[in-house]
Amino acid sequence: MSELEVDDSQTASSSDLTASNTWSAAPPFDPAVVAPLQQAVAAMPVVPGLPSFPASPDDTADPGLPADPGLPADPGLPAPDPVAEAPPEPERAAAPGAAPAAPVHQLRPARPLPRMLAVANQKGGVGKTTTAVNLGAGLAELGFRTLVVDLDPQGNATTGLGINPRNLSSSIYDVLMNEAPMEDCIEPTAVRNLFVAPATIDLAGAEIELVPAFSREMRLRRALDRLGRDYDYVLVDCPPSLGLLTINGMAAVREVLVPIQCEYYALEGLGQLMRNISLVQSNLNPTLELSTIVLTMYDARTKLSDQVVQEVRNHFGAKVCRNIVPRTVRLSEAPSFGQPILVFDATSRGAIAYRELAKEVSGGAARRTG
Repeated sequence: MSELEVDDSQTASSSDLTASNTWSAAPPFDPAVVAPLQQAVAAMPVVPGLPSFPASPDDTADPGLPADPGLPADPGLPAPDPVAEAPPEPERAAAPGAAPAAPVHQLRPARPLPRMLAVANQKGGVGKTTTAVNLGAGLAELGFRTLVVDLDPQGNATTGLGINPRNLSSSIYDVLMNEAPMEDCIEPTAVRNLFVAPATIDLAGAEIELVPAFSREMRLRRALDRLGRDYDYVLVDCPPSLGLLTINGMAAVREVLVPIQCEYYALEGLGQLMRNISLVQSNLNPTLELSTIVLTMYDARTKLSDQVVQEVRNHFGAKVCRNIVPRTVRLSEAPSFGQPILVFDATSRGAIAYRELAKEVSGGAARRTG
């Protein structure tokens, strides 16, 4: 077959390709995957005494009804109460190539400091370490004294913050297994107000060594309790599993932050993660709650990313952050230089996304004055 004939066949099939890319009105995901997720969310117990996220008006609207075209008001109807109906949050201009704006939700409530969050998702490669490192750097840049606890045996958060594991005399392994003080293993980073409790390869054996240990699920919690109010934010970078290290991370904090990659596979394991959070709530940590979901690796060139964003927002509402982290090369390059993206390339799209995410997560909380 000649080269010209190959080109003709490709040209002839272009209409099929265009037709296959047409937006379909059918549900983008298998109901067998979405249904367990809905059940897991509905079954999660509500923790009394903790602030809850207000429901968005968009969450209760009928999706089958058309949007209000803004017609003039009927003179026979009473005028709306200007006090009861607060004006909507103003729209911010989106950067070129950025993700579509999220539905307008009410502002997140400012939570009291200190705050402890476990960055967890049993699926690997969704941006847990990237989010822990760069969100921590963003919070530190805002003036919050921030500690990143590397609970992953791979130690990527440690090296990503410029710490060489081979030069460490103490690590998080010694805290968990030998009950060493947390202060002995904490290392400063090149970013002001940002500190890290590093991990070494020794942590790989902790999953087995913790099995016969007494009170094995509460080791990290006791160590963090001894820190008192030394840090405004503690971010625990959990490993991509649902083992004892992740259970230690969830038992030690009050909030869970879940990064979700904007791809289909990222949704499949969410139901199991929600059930595990519920189990930890029931048995180890009644104050634990899923407070924040961060959408990562958004690719504006694909419709699949938009579908995942919409599906996650439909199920979790205001828990999903408005700011979405895009997929960029600079974010992938920063760890090889041992720097957060805010230091490596402060003007890149990834740096801007995590800087805005830090402002959103902090919710306008008061900064440390001393």
